[in-house]
Amino acid sequence: MNDQPEEIEETEEVKVDDPVVIAILDALGTGKAPTFQDVARTIAKQRGKPKDGPNLWRRYMNAVKQQAVHLAKSGRIEITRKGEAVDPRDFKGIVKMRLPLK
Repeated sequence: MNDQPEEIEETEEVKVDDPVVIAILDALGTGKAPTFQDVARTIAKQRGKPKDGPNLWRRYMNAVKQQAVHLAKSGRIEITRKGEAVDPRDFKGIVKMRLPLK
């Protein structure tokens, strides 16, 4: 028996069929560095109905942030602040996303 707790691996498979993940990867495919708000606004524009108000994008912010953090932990994207990559578990402020630099 081992007294050490077993470490849980955080890198699970990223579901590419998730519409939020697709929106994030599409936004990164344009070569720009979008913010979470940019992606949430794009999703709201695609899924919104005429009766929805102009702040529909706010509903998608949490999902975009969660999926971006998951993609960053798995190494598919980087979350940056002021041009520098930040830890996806601990960041504040306005951040952008980019594809990893190689």
